[in-house]
Amino acid sequence: MKRKTVPSYLPHKQSGRARAVWTDASGARRDQLLPGKYDSEESKSAYARIVAELAVSPLAAVKPANGMTINEMLLAYLTFAKSYYAGADGKLGKEYVCMVGVAKRVRELYGHTDAADFGPLALRAVRQRMIDVDLCRGVINHHINRVRRIFRWAVAEQLIDVANLEAMRALPGLQRGRTEARESKPVKPVADELVRATLPFLPVHARALVEVLFHTGMRPSEACMMRLADIDRTGETWVYRPPHHKTAHHGIERAIPLGPQARAVILDHLRGRSLDPSEYLFSPRRQREERFAAMRAKRKSKPQPSQINRKKANPKKLPGERYTQDSVTWAVAAACRKGKIEHWHPYQL
Repeated sequence: MKRKTVPSYLPHKQSGRARAVWTDASGARRDQLLPGKYDSEESKSAYARIVAELAVSPLAAVKPANGMTINEMLLAYLTFAKSYYAGADGKLGKEYVCMVGVAKRVRELYGHTDAADFGPLALRAVRQRMIDVDLCRGVINHHINRVRRIFRWAVAEQLIDVANLEAMRALPGLQRGRTEARESKPVKPVADELVRATLPFLPVHARALVEVLFHTGMRPSEACMMRLADIDRTGETWVYRPPHHKTAHHGIERAIPLGPQARAVILDHLRGRSLDPSEYLFSPRRQREERFAAMRAKRKSKPQPSQINRKKANPKKLPGERYTQDSVTWAVAAACRKGKIEHWHPYQL
C-alpha cells in the first residue's frame, strides 16, 4: 500500500459544492463530495474532519462500499504491522513473521470471502487446518489469538463491525488432553557438560558470547547487542542495560548483573583488542578479519601478487557487525555437528 496524501480541498464544477480529493492507503484515488457550497463553513468543517481521520488512520477510507474481503483486511493489517513490529534499528521482529504466517493460513481458506462473515465457525476451521499440518497445541492457541488480534485492529480502524470480534471470543482455546492436537515437549535447561564440550568448536567471538550467556542466563538477543557503552563498570558487580529488549514497550527497564565469571569472560575477550565503547563486543565481521590477520601472520612464504588482496570489490553479503539470535543459534548447531555433540539451543541457557 502507498502512503496516503493530505486531501485537497477543491470545488465541484457541476454542482458548485466542495469536494475532498486524496490518495488513500491502498493507493486508490478518493473523491468525496462535502456538504455545503465551496468555501462555506459547513464544507470546511467536513473537510477538517476527513483530514483529522486520515491523520490518525491512513485506512480510514479503504473500506469498499460493498464490504471488505479478508484479503483486503489482511493486506491492510500487514501494512500497519510492518511499522508497528519494527525494532529501534528498523528491522522487523519475529512477531511480524508470526503474523505473516497466520495471515497466510487465514487467506488460504477465506481470502476472497467477506470479512464481515468471518466468525467462530471460520476461526474453528482455520484452527483445524493448523491441527492437520501438525502444529502443537500451544502454538495453535497463540496463532488463534493472533487472528483475533488482527480482527481487533480492524474493529479499531472501523473496517469491520465489533460483533465479529465478540463472536470469535466465544471460541475457547485448545485444552491439554481434550484435543487431537499434539503436545510439545517441554524445553529443559541444557546440561553444563554439553555447553563445555561445545565451546572448543565455536569461533572465538561466538564462544565468548555463549560463555556470557552461560554465566548470566540473559536472552541471546540481549547478549548479541552488548557494548561497553551499555555496561556500568563502576561497582564490584557490573550492570548491563541492553538498549532494546522485549519488554521495553511496557516501560520496563532491564538491568542484568554481570558477576565475576561473566566479567572474566569479557575481560579475556577484550585482551589484545582495541575496541571503541560504541562497538559490539561480539562481531562476526571482526572475527573474520582477526582470523585472516592471524593466517597472514603465520604465513612463512611470500604471497603471490594475486594473493595480496583477494577481497571482492563489491561483495553481495558481508558478515554482520554483531551476532543475532539466529546466527548464534546456527553457530552452536554447526559446533555441535563438528564435535558430534547432542544438539542444544542457546535459549536453553
